[in-house]
Amino acid sequence: MRIERVTNTVSLKRTIDSGTEEQRKTVIEILTEVQDKGDLALKYYTEKFDGVLIEILKVDRVEINEAYQMIDETLVDIIKEAAENIRDYHSRQVKQSWITMKDNGTMLGQKITPLDAVGVYVPGGKAAYPSSVLMNVIPAQVAGVNRIVMVSPPDKEGRLPAGVLVAADILGVTEIYKVGGAQAVGALAYGTDTIQSVDKIVGPGNIFVALAKREVYGNVDIDMIAGPSEIVILADETSLANEVAADLLSQAEHDERASSVLVTPSMELAEQVLIEVERQVKLLPRVEIAEASINNYGAIYVTKDIEEAIKVVNELAPEHLEIMTKEPMELVSKIRHAGAIFVGRYSSEPVGDYFAGPNHVLPTNGTARFSSPLNVDDFTKKSSIISYSKEAFMENGPKIAAFARLEGLDAHARAIEERLKS
Repeated sequence: MRIERVTNTVSLKRTIDSGTEEQRKTVIEILTEVQDKGDLALKYYTEKFDGVLIEILKVDRVEINEAYQMIDETLVDIIKEAAENIRDYHSRQVKQSWITMKDNGTMLGQKITPLDAVGVYVPGGKAAYPSSVLMNVIPAQVAGVNRIVMVSPPDKEGRLPAGVLVAADILGVTEIYKVGGAQAVGALAYGTDTIQSVDKIVGPGNIFVALAKREVYGNVDIDMIAGPSEIVILADETSLANEVAADLLSQAEHDERASSVLVTPSMELAEQVLIEVERQVKLLPRVEIAEASINNYGAIYVTKDIEEAIKVVNELAPEHLEIMTKEPMELVSKIRHAGAIFVGRYSSEPVGDYFAGPNHVLPTNGTARFSSPLNVDDFTKKSSIISYSKEAFMENGPKIAAFARLEGLDAHARAIEERLKS
């Protein structure tokens, strides 16, 4: 990690991973095999990549009951409470269909319809992410999606993580399949004998999952192509260096390519945080990952004042932004680009990752400049409603025909004029 004085503009070291040509060819081959051979391809690639032969892809009730036996009841209660918080937050995002009437009889409106079926990819193998289940499934449920399908790669014993199964069961997900990687994306996009296709695929995964999602987009919708995690902390001299350092490292332990950045007008704080980061990183179980992240993608930017610090933050457009200043709420209105904004000392980023309620599926790689966290709208589609009365048609028909001819579309104009004749 380095300390730099801001002299001009700054940027995160963007790490959008488009994969290699070899990886892309592998993904296309897998997707083609899934289209051609269905379940046989899923089982073949699961054995090849995950090291286990799965005869029955769908998780049964016995496995779910066994998962409950492996999770402490206190943790089950925590998952349930987190789910309630997430559901409450997303229920406030729901939009209603609407219709408006004009005096001439024109009726215009918008019909909001939930998607029929959504596939949720949950990373697995060596790791367990029940929070990913909650964050991807709940907004879909709140939107009114009837069919939610979950896929996740099995471990060497052919099982899914107990926490993932418990979280899915708490939410009432009944279609859970032990398959991951590009082959799982292919199954969700194209369908097999066991797994019926869906309309949209959401959820994070490795480079092969990301490339597969990119390849099937158009056949189905996807949420985003997410990059490594990012955190930017905007802090002043009132912040505690040990807390700032801990929050920076909370992202660094995710991935060697994760980016952790402090922006502050205080050189004293910058120097103290650097010392704390070097001390605390040695204490982490994932020390090698965190050190690689901090050394390659970590930075401390020292600005002349808080206004310049805000400008730097908006240039970075981070996935996560923590504001740890004397009066943090006063700065929120000045932030234009951030996926999620954590306000104040007690709003550490993990609060949002797991429990508070807002979604932790956030735009990365500076895409917070133009995109938003995963939300209820992502699981709906909108249809326009147009109904003209005779009065409105007679009033506006000649204008519409003229506009059509301006574009050289004579048949459009005639479709209007035939009605004007009668």
